[in-house]
Amino acid sequence: MNTLSLKTVSVSREEALQQKEWVVIDAEGQILGRMCSKVAKLLRGKYKPNFTPNQDCGDNVIIINAAKVQLTGKKMTDREYVRYTGYPGGQRFTTPEQLLAKSPEAWIRKVVKGMLPKNHLGERIITHLYVFAGAEHNMQAQQPKQLDINTIK
Repeated sequence: MNTLSLKTVSVSREEALQQKEWVVIDAEGQILGRMCSKVAKLLRGKYKPNFTPNQDCGDNVIIINAAKVQLTGKKMTDREYVRYTGYPGGQRFTTPEQLLAKSPEAWIRKVVKGMLPKNHLGERIITHLYVFAGAEHNMQAQQPKQLDINTIK
């Protein structure tokens, strides 16, 4: 019987490393959650035809103009992030406005990390994200290509 092979092809670690690319995304005027979900998919490699769930086959992503990202509605002042120091009375609340003023890079990294797997693979993938508050970045040696985040689904 002459039929097509229906075998699932898994990408090895070496093959995944050869297919990695460098991508620059401009965050100016972008909505935070929508942009970060697409960045998480890029980091994970879900836009590639050879996606393998248990391998790091995604791209390296550089985000510039992180300080100019936006939230819809009144979320900038009304939303609260909660953390706990471990001591009695140690519950601390911060708003996105405070996080943006303190460190926009850490804020975007926190949002993207929440969209990645909560295991060793997710920890390895988040290291391929580079966030810069301004329009300049120091990754010119990798010759990244500019990507319009609005063109991908």
